[in-house]
Amino acid sequence: MSNANRQMILRSRPRGMVTPGDLQLADAPLPPLGDGQALARVKYLSIDPTMRVWMAIDSYLPAVRIGEVMRAFGFAEVVESRHKEFKKGDKVVGLTGMQDYAVMDSADKRGSFQKVPPVPFLSDTAFLGVLGINGVTAYFGMLEIGKPQKGETLVVSAAAGATGSIAGQIGKIHGCRVVGIAGGPEKCQWLTAGLGFDAAIDYKQSDWKDKFVAATPQGVDLNFENVGGDIMHTILERMNVHGRVVLCGLISGYTKADPALASFGMVLVKRLRVEGFIIIDYMDRYREAATQLGKWKMFGKMKDRETIVDGLEKAADAINMLFTGGNIGKLILKV
Repeated sequence: MSNANRQMILRSRPRGMVTPGDLQLADAPLPPLGDGQALARVKYLSIDPTMRVWMAIDSYLPAVRIGEVMRAFGFAEVVESRHKEFKKGDKVVGLTGMQDYAVMDSADKRGSFQKVPPVPFLSDTAFLGVLGINGVTAYFGMLEIGKPQKGETLVVSAAAGATGSIAGQIGKIHGCRVVGIAGGPEKCQWLTAGLGFDAAIDYKQSDWKDKFVAATPQGVDLNFENVGGDIMHTILERMNVHGRVVLCGLISGYTKADPALASFGMVLVKRLRVEGFIIIDYMDRYREAATQLGKWKMFGKMKDRETIVDGLEKAADAINMLFTGGNIGKLILKV
C-alpha cells in the first residue's frame, strides 16, 4: 500500500464548464489511523450533476471549500481498520471524496458509509448506479412522490442518464406509458429497444417538439424532471390538469448564470403538484430501495448501462461529459 494519497483538490469555482485549473491533482500523506477509524482504498467514483453545484454554491450541502478534496460518492474496499463496524476486506459506498484513500470515522454521525453485500450477479460498479445513489433516487422519487398508476403517461427528461433510465423502467414496471427525452439517436434507440420505453424523443432534432406532442396523445400525467429549462417548459405545456412533477434536477442550468426555469404560470393554470426532493432525506431507507432494485435486476425487469472513464486525473473531463452528453447510463470514474 502506498503512503501517498492522490487527491483532487478544488482550486477555483468554475464558470461554465469545469477547466483543468479548477481541479488540481495533489499528493498528501496518509494519516495514521486512530481508534474508531478505518482506511478504505477508493476504486470507483460516481460522477453526478450535483458535483457541479457542490463546486459553486451552497445547496442542500455546503459548497466544497477552495483547497478541499472534491466531494464525491465512491466505492471503496477497507484495507486497514480500527473501527468496530468495518473489517479489512469490507466493501463500502459513501462520500469518499475524489482521492485514492478515504478515512471512515466512528465519530461521523451522518452514516456516510454503508457496507455492501457480495452479490454474485452484480459488479462492484452497480453499487454506484442501479443499486447506488442513482437507483435509490429514482426509486424514492417515483414511488414516494410520483406514485405512478397503470395507464398513465410518464415523461422522463435526461432519460438515458443513470437516474432517468431507472425512473423510466420503474414507470414501465408499474404499467405506465413511458416517453423518454434524450440527446442523440444512439441514446433514443437504447431507451426503446434496450429498456422498453414506449417512445424516445431526440431533443437535438429541430422538430422534437412536434414529435413529443405526437408521442403524448393523451397528454402527460407524470413528469420525472432532471433537466429544467426549455425541455421542462415544453413538458409542462403537455401536462394534464392535476398532473404531478417530480423535480429531481435542473441540469440545464448548472453551468449557466441563468437557468431559464419554466414559468410557474403553467403550474397554476393546470393545478400541477410539483415536489422537489433530495435523496439524502431517504438514505436511512437505502437497503429497502436497493433490495427491491436488486430483485428487479435479477429477474430482468431492470437494465443498466455504464460509461467508465479511467484515471483520477481525468476528473474534470468526466464531470463535463454530463453536460455535453458524452455518456450513456451511469458515468463512473475508475480511480
